[in-house]
Amino acid sequence: MPSSDGAESPALLEARGLRRSFGGLRVLRGVDLTVRAGEAVVVAGPNGAGKTTLLRLLAGLMRPEAGEVRVLGRPLRGDGEEARRPIGFVSHQSLLYDDLTLAQNLAFTARLYGLPRPADVARAALESAGLAARADDAPRRLSRGLIQRAAIARALLHQPRVLLLDEPFTALDATAAERLREALAGRLAAGLGMVVVTHRLGEVWGLATRVAVLSEGRWACDEPRRGPLETFLPRYLGLVGA
Repeated sequence: MPSSDGAESPALLEARGLRRSFGGLRVLRGVDLTVRAGEAVVVAGPNGAGKTTLLRLLAGLMRPEAGEVRVLGRPLRGDGEEARRPIGFVSHQSLLYDDLTLAQNLAFTARLYGLPRPADVARAALESAGLAARADDAPRRLSRGLIQRAAIARALLHQPRVLLLDEPFTALDATAAERLREALAGRLAAGLGMVVVTHRLGEVWGLATRVAVLSEGRWACDEPRRGPLETFLPRYLGLVGA
């Protein structure tokens, strides 16, 4: 993304030559990716293309067999705890504890990141997510949509520089989905970098600055988002052989 003087902004997230196999199955075959401030890279592709594996490698939750991931210039290797601090991650698992209330879950996360006044930070995050009325409920008492909203609030709690999202609109109703899009647009304008894995491009097309299609462990395309989704869909179907 160019800066005001025309130069590219520094990369928030870089991946080079990522390879990963499971047994004899090659899932990623040398994937490169660069995400800069204000960029939202939407990653699409068929089931089994390696999208979730890629996201877990970028989050530092899985090690590549080859290649490297850097966050703000620091390599993710070994335990990589300090290098992972700028990352917010939303996966298929909520990462919430069922025996804690939502307020306690988010306060615990705030303490992990060393945020001051963790209880107040947690309550403010739940208010922003429209969950203030459920702050004292445990996740096991909530619907899938409410849990998803709480998981997103948790991922955004520490103001990450890089946000990794795996199907973030799962189970969200129309109001919650629009609230999330507005929140993400605001974070992008403030310099967040984002990677979103999705099967439903229409939910994130307006946020995307780039669209990348993963097929058989490689990029079939990685290009700026241009025009309406309807003009891209025939190209997408051709790329994935649908």
